[in-house]
Amino acid sequence: MASMRSLRTASSALRTFSTPVRSSLLRSAPVSLSARTTLATRQSLARQFSVSARSFGQGESDVELASKLKEEIQYEKEAAAEAGPVPEFVSDFKSSGVWSIEAKDGNDEVVLTRKFGNEEVRVIFSIADIDAEAPAPEFDEDGNPVEGENSLTSTPVRCAITMTKPNTGALTVDCVAQDGNFTIDNITFYGDSSLAKELTAEADWKRRGLYIGPQFDHLDVALQESFERYLEERGINSSLALFIPEYAEYKEQQEYSKWLDNVHSFVSA
Repeated sequence: MASMRSLRTASSALRTFSTPVRSSLLRSAPVSLSARTTLATRQSLARQFSVSARSFGQGESDVELASKLKEEIQYEKEAAAEAGPVPEFVSDFKSSGVWSIEAKDGNDEVVLTRKFGNEEVRVIFSIADIDAEAPAPEFDEDGNPVEGENSLTSTPVRCAITMTKPNTGALTVDCVAQDGNFTIDNITFYGDSSLAKELTAEADWKRRGLYIGPQFDHLDVALQESFERYLEERGINSSLALFIPEYAEYKEQQEYSKWLDNVHSFVSA
């Protein structure tokens, strides 16, 4: 009997002791070495990523580049202030009332349009030709610059001159404007006038394979002269051939100044 009571007492004591031990182990189970290592590695990587993210876009060269861009911007502003808001040659061209100028900000193409009877005449050229490498200057034996043809040569600018008539098609003249002259490459006829005017990928695809006409200088001389008079009557003359390269340089300078401002703002941000 006594032994039974002792056994129950011992059993009760064992239950009382074992319960809190299990509870304590569940609450404060130690983290294993591998788990602590993994956690530390993750925290370290997170700190490294955070530092890299903050430093990205703030390199040592950023300040230097922004400073150089600012210097160039200031130089261009001073040059523009001396030249005035609108060059005289542009004002004179617009005041003549013959041609309308379409030159959108950010675009490298310029479009001139006018009416001639029932025709619409359009001239398209790009300022990209201005970036072409200029001919190297020539010097004599003493190192003095030689006044020759190159010193008077303006930048050649490629043009596409299109004349359209209602329900009749269009003629497109591919040529180069330089030094007051238009040098014609070829003259193409389009039965569908939209192919001569549209600059879409679909129109470009349809133009492929079409006959673009003969080389202009392969034509009979008398026929060449007749075409030249035909174009001159529509305002495609020496004055326009002088204006186009000059305006291309003016437009390119405007776009360059805007480019400087945009790049400076991006680098400085």
